[in-house]
Amino acid sequence: MNIRVSLALILAGAPGLLRAAPLPLQAPPLAAPFSLGDVKLLDSPFKKAMDLNAAYLLSLEPDRLLHNTRLYAGLKPKAELYGGWESMGVAGHTLGHYLTALSQQYIATGDTRFKERIDYIVSEMAQCQALYGDGYVGALPPIELKTLRDLKLGIVSVKDHSFTSGAWVPWYTEHKILKGLVDSWVLAGNTQAKDVAIRLADWVGAMTEHLTPEQDQDMLSVEQGGMMDVLVELYDLTGNPAYLETSRRFYHKALFDPMAAKEDVLPGRHANTQIPKIIGEAWAYEATGDPKARAVAQYFWDLVANKYSFVIGGNSDHEFFFEEDTEANRLDGSTAETCNTYNMLKLTEHVFGWNPKVEYADFYERALYNDILASQEPRKGMFTYFMSLKPGMYKTFSTPVDSFWCCVGTGMENHTKYGEAIYFHGASDLFVNLFIPSELTWKEKGLVLRQDTDYPRTGKSTLTVVSAPTGPVTIRVRCPGWADSPVTFDFNGTKIDVAGTPGTYATLHLELEKGDTIGINVPMVVRTESMRTQPNKVAFLYGPLVLAADLGPTPVKDSLPYSADQRTNENDTGVPVPTLVKASGPLGSALVKDDGPDLSFHSLGIGLPPEMTFRPFWQIYYHRYNVYWDVMTDAQWMNKTALPPARS
Repeated sequence: MNIRVSLALILAGAPGLLRAAPLPLQAPPLAAPFSLGDVKLLDSPFKKAMDLNAAYLLSLEPDRLLHNTRLYAGLKPKAELYGGWESMGVAGHTLGHYLTALSQQYIATGDTRFKERIDYIVSEMAQCQALYGDGYVGALPPIELKTLRDLKLGIVSVKDHSFTSGAWVPWYTEHKILKGLVDSWVLAGNTQAKDVAIRLADWVGAMTEHLTPEQDQDMLSVEQGGMMDVLVELYDLTGNPAYLETSRRFYHKALFDPMAAKEDVLPGRHANTQIPKIIGEAWAYEATGDPKARAVAQYFWDLVANKYSFVIGGNSDHEFFFEEDTEANRLDGSTAETCNTYNMLKLTEHVFGWNPKVEYADFYERALYNDILASQEPRKGMFTYFMSLKPGMYKTFSTPVDSFWCCVGTGMENHTKYGEAIYFHGASDLFVNLFIPSELTWKEKGLVLRQDTDYPRTGKSTLTVVSAPTGPVTIRVRCPGWADSPVTFDFNGTKIDVAGTPGTYATLHLELEKGDTIGINVPMVVRTESMRTQPNKVAFLYGPLVLAADLGPTPVKDSLPYSADQRTNENDTGVPVPTLVKASGPLGSALVKDDGPDLSFHSLGIGLPPEMTFRPFWQIYYHRYNVYWDVMTDAQWMNKTALPPARS
């Protein structure tokens, strides 16, 4: 949940939330998302994912997540330590993510079980913070905590992306803790979390205030998570300029200065180190009105979304950005780190708010379906780290208690906030961005609007007025840029003349009464998209959905598809993947939609013996698959094989 929602909740005095004295945003967005508490998910794959994730959250034991927090504060742990990353140098990061996920689940559902866990964890953290005595709280191993405390003495030295003292990414971990505390305060109404968060933020300021400019930039050579954005949030929440000042110490010149000059320096950089920094700059623009900050965030978004993202909306290989013209050679087991997409969706909300364009909502939808929803395993609710695009490969999912990768932490959050970007609003405009079954309550307008849909199985969606607005409301419905013909509308069953041009918002000026319905029909066809630098390497899509060929079950060995090692499938051998051979006409027409309740397609006449079944990528969990295809003409195939293509 972003700053704009947090502040709106506080100003409105929403139930269970604390009032504060936030500063007015200097660059308020034209469109802002609603609170999670204002959007109720109805039955859908998103609601099922949210419920499955909620069960996993409740299965975790807070005392095990608190093990190192108590241990390093001098208290006896109450339960054994979890495995995976929680037993390594980033111990404690999961606790911060867990607090945020609990807070988002609580405000989205009102389920007090999540609030009870928040209250218990925060009380334990407050006890540990008091023992440290200087405001610090967390689970950093002693060597990492010493590294941060040495900053106060001006002792900073970085080598090979880690502090020479042996610390790993201490600011990254502390960001998760601080953000989790802020969300526990703002979203879950925990007053103790406010006190703990402010003391921790003051500690961050004290540790960094004496650094020289050179020492400060040296510090930032190490991944620092979103320290800038959470400090800007605290500045807005409290009105204390000290937090804004501290946030600027996380301004990394090596990234921001080239971005401000519109110079692309992303290849070779660790992707998820950069994206949270840019989110911080986006928030800084809204808080201060600095146009340079907006320009940096906008340029970065344009680069990553349009130049560095795969067809599923994810980016990176082995966690790093790479040269655009090498994309076809990067299809391996370590593509598309899920954390990157989690953060890109946060950034997308900002750029959309500044300039509500369909392009941004289209990107959000694509990444939401094909990367975020695709990242959850449907039996235990486990998570992917990498979303493998290696031909003939399969997905690797975390284990319940022995992984705790970064993408497990962000994954916990992902599935609690599906209601966040379905609707946005301006002063009197309602933007319908996503077609997901849901019920919106716009308190300020007195409007309750229900959306029923089986999209994207079909393109039909219906908005029903449950409670009529007390004043005029203009409804703007996204007409996806990928649609091959205009979106059509009806009002109470009668077709209405509204421009539904793909790539624009259809504007509906209607006098709404209880029971009124607005029908939406988005044309859905199969199409292909080529890699930007490899026109003969393509992927299939149906509406917003990436389609992948189902190539049979994952090999039965060890504990697959679950693994404590996120790179389990990295060096595995994929099954052979055919080349597509198309005689003429659009390649998309070679996929034929099957009858039946499940969305699937079969290939026809593209030289594959045998033909294949294609399914939405997000629905392939335990099978091998392929997304990108090499395409040849008949002549190219015969030149290569001296044989005519065999067609069914």
